[in-house]
Order: sequence, then C-alpha cells, then structure tokens
Amino acid sequence: MGALGFVVNAILRRNTLYMEATVNHLCVGSAVIPPEDLARLSPLGHDHINSLGRCLFALAEHVARGQLRPLILQ
Repeated sequence: MGALGFVVNAILRRNTLYMEATVNHLCVGSAVIPPEDLARLSPLGHDHINSLGRCLFALAEHVARGQLRPLILQ
C-alpha cells in the first residue's frame, strides 16, 4: 500500500502544478475565473494517467531541468 500512496501523491503533485500553471496563464490573459469555479477544482482527475501497460520515463530536456511541459489550451 505504501507504493500506491507514493504514486497517488506523485499524480496529485503533477496535476496540482499544471492546474496552477493553467489558472495563472488564464488570469494573465483576459480570462476571469469565478472564485466558485476555482473552489471546485480538484487534482484528482486521472483520465490522462496510464496505470496499465508500459510507462515511458524519458524526460524532455526542459522537464529534466525542472520546467513544466508547454500548456496546450483548447
């Protein structure tokens, strides 16, 4: 169970970092995000996490330096 807790914490940290970067990016622009929407954000989403099969751990150079991947806003 300890390893599962570590994986869940790693996913939550990653999701939180990218959620914060996205909100900051939107706020720098002209987007207005209502506080009640921000209060409902949760880093528990997992559709982008592959927990089955093979995982690739090759890091891009900028990620290896501690930077975030570029945001792709749709």
